[in-house]
Amino acid sequence: MPLPYALLLSLAGGYLLGSIPFGYLAARLGGAGDIRKVGSGNIGATNVLRTGRRDLALITLLGDAGKGAAAVLIAGALFSPTAAAFAGGAAFVGHLFPVWLKFRGGKGVATFFGILFALVWPVGIVAGLFWILIAAIFRMSSLASLKAAIVAPIALVLLGLSTPPRFWLLVGMLVLIVIRHHQNIRRILNGDEPRIGAPKDAAGA
Repeated sequence: MPLPYALLLSLAGGYLLGSIPFGYLAARLGGAGDIRKVGSGNIGATNVLRTGRRDLALITLLGDAGKGAAAVLIAGALFSPTAAAFAGGAAFVGHLFPVWLKFRGGKGVATFFGILFALVWPVGIVAGLFWILIAAIFRMSSLASLKAAIVAPIALVLLGLSTPPRFWLLVGMLVLIVIRHHQNIRRILNGDEPRIGAPKDAAGA
């Protein structure tokens, strides 16, 4: 198949996979109601956990990560590594801006990690370990996510695994993660970002 058509199919398929709102569906089907009316209103696993249902939060986490990984793996198997990167980017955008929920999606961290592990797993391991380290030291999930997103493109280059599609995909996801976490960044700077394991108010994410 000619490259332009492969990339277009990868973009379309990736977006559709990424736009599946697992958090919204898990909460609805699990009897927890509309997750958009709980806590921060976010459809991600962290907000689903605020319903008190760890099982639904786990389903959301696995679903959000899995759809990113699936988009990358399917496009890579059918077309090329470049198509895989395009599909991963489209899946990430689909999660953040799902057409089914009026383009109001999650913050993308689980999907980011799913894409990362499927596309270039050594970088996924580095970013994952960095997330754990920052979370253990500062007890803030948002800060750990931001730091992991920053480390990912740096690790990609240092490990000698960088290609233009991979590098710009990771940079693009980093920019979008920062934008989606702007409220968290403000709270971190103000010193009132909720800590892991501590009671969280409705504004936490």
